[in-house]
Order: sequence, then structure tokens, then C-alpha cells
Amino acid sequence: MNIMNSGFIYLASTSPRRRALLEQLGVNYRLMSVVADERVQPGEDAARYVQRLAAAKAETAVRTLGVRPNRPVLAADTAVVAADGTILGKPADRTAGLVMLAQLSGRSHQVLSAVALWSPAGMRQALSTSRVTFRPIAPAEARAYWDTGEPAGKAGGYAIQGRGALFMERLEGSYSGVMGLPLFETAQLLAQAGFRILSGDNASEGAGK
Repeated sequence: MNIMNSGFIYLASTSPRRRALLEQLGVNYRLMSVVADERVQPGEDAARYVQRLAAAKAETAVRTLGVRPNRPVLAADTAVVAADGTILGKPADRTAGLVMLAQLSGRSHQVLSAVALWSPAGMRQALSTSRVTFRPIAPAEARAYWDTGEPAGKAGGYAIQGRGALFMERLEGSYSGVMGLPLFETAQLLAQAGFRILSGDNASEGAGK
């Protein structure tokens, strides 16, 4: 195996949360902005949905580079699944955001985060599934929360690492997965690709910031 124990990876995401989580591992990265069609396909369940999008983002990044890169390319996708099985993406507007919070209020929901890692050895994927339980959210609270600006652009209309934590009664699973990049699974994929995080030669140098 070719051990890539220094250098960087490509991160096919501009999410500040995924950047912060990757930095938590001490992994250098170079950012790549990719666009993927986030519409759910007919008959597609949440697990297949997030895995398909994560792989599509990684593949798009590889194509964008123009040549087969000799560094890993990491991508991820996260979906919130309401109790009735509805996949909750990013709210389009205030009305959609308030509807999502009402669907999650006083109930448990799933958060699925898929990670895809392309390397010269091929594509590898992993899936993290967590269960989050919200306390009841009063309509006035939901409106006030939306007006903070935090829910916009977040799957399910909330951010667990922000004020959205006020609603979380219980979490079973991966906190980082709910944020958008499950670190356990990410570290495993990197290790399988020969990228040694704790090699001593891979301290963060701020690449891609």
C-alpha cells in the first residue's frame, strides 16, 4: 500500500462545518466547490440518497481536476429524516423552515451522513446513522430561531452545533455526523486509502483556508 502520510486531501465541499471537523482531525485540505442535483429520485430512500450524492460530489471533483489526482478526494452529504420518513433537505424559505421544525418538534428523527472518499485505489464509502430527539418547540420559538439566520442552508432546518442544540433532548449516534461529517467513519476511510492521520507528519498547515 502506498502510505500517504503527509500532504493534503481535496475536500469537495465549502461547508464551514465540514472544514472545522476535518481540521479537528488535523488533516490538511484544499477546498473544491462542487454542485450536485439534490433532488430525491423516485423510490429512493434516505440511505441511498445521501450515498449517491456523496459519491457524485467526489466524482465531480475528480472530473474537475482534469487528471486523476494522486491525493484523496473527500465528499459528504447529510439528510434529516422525519418520523414519517420524509427526507428534509435545506429549507427553501422561512415558511419551509418553520414547517420542518414543526415536523421535528417533540419527536425523534434520523440524521444520515454519507462519506465518499476517492483515491487512486478506487471509491470507498461509509454511512453514519444517528437518532435525535427534540423536545416540543413552541411556534414562537421556531419563529425566533429562524430569524437568527442559523437554520437557512441547513438540512432539516437546524444546526446542532449552534442554537439548535436548545431543542435537542437526546442524541444516539454521532455528534459530528449530525453536524455533517462523521469523524469516525472519515478517519477509517482515510486510513483505508493509506492516509495516516496520526503519522506525526500530517500536522495542520492551514491548507485550503
